[in-house]
Amino acid sequence: MSSAKFWDKTAEKYAKHPMPNESVYEQKLEMTQRYLNPNSVVLEIACGTGTTALRHAPVVKHIDAWDISQNMLAIAKEKQKAQALENIAFHCADVTSCTLAIERYDMVMAHSILHLIGNRKDVLQKLNKALKPGGVFVSSTACLGNKMKWLALIAKPLSKLGFWPDVFFFTSKDLEVEIEKAGFKIEESWLPDKAIAHFFIARKIVD
Repeated sequence: MSSAKFWDKTAEKYAKHPMPNESVYEQKLEMTQRYLNPNSVVLEIACGTGTTALRHAPVVKHIDAWDISQNMLAIAKEKQKAQALENIAFHCADVTSCTLAIERYDMVMAHSILHLIGNRKDVLQKLNKALKPGGVFVSSTACLGNKMKWLALIAKPLSKLGFWPDVFFFTSKDLEVEIEKAGFKIEESWLPDKAIAHFFIARKIVD
């Protein structure tokens, strides 16, 4: 099953699933908004049903929000319509294969997606090039190699059966190194207690 088909199939259930830790999510939003202003142009890849993009939209100029799932985006657009927010453009796109405009964005967000991307290093470099000089990269990523390496034993069989998407295992340190090698300087790093998702805010290094 392709990634798009998997997320199309699970979109409705995903939309109804409650936020695992609301207080942690709210803190991540607050930390992110310290780097935003009314002139900010933002890209979010793997936006899902649009929750995070919709939360940031009132404080920025524009958000391009991308996802590979048409069903996820349909839910996001309904939420956008209900909230009457006109500065978000939802697009169906795959960041692993699409072309990004060079130096267009002030911020790029990649939440809950990097552990699902095999060519992660190439994607990080692509996102770096899409940022303006000094732009900011923000990611909350499940670093399953920290505490859940055992899960790798069942991840591949479940993926082949269509129950899971492809999942890649790495540690927080692995991801930190990859972010830095892609041309970023990490400014904030936060792994909440008992969490698997490591939150990074990194700035594009200006040559």
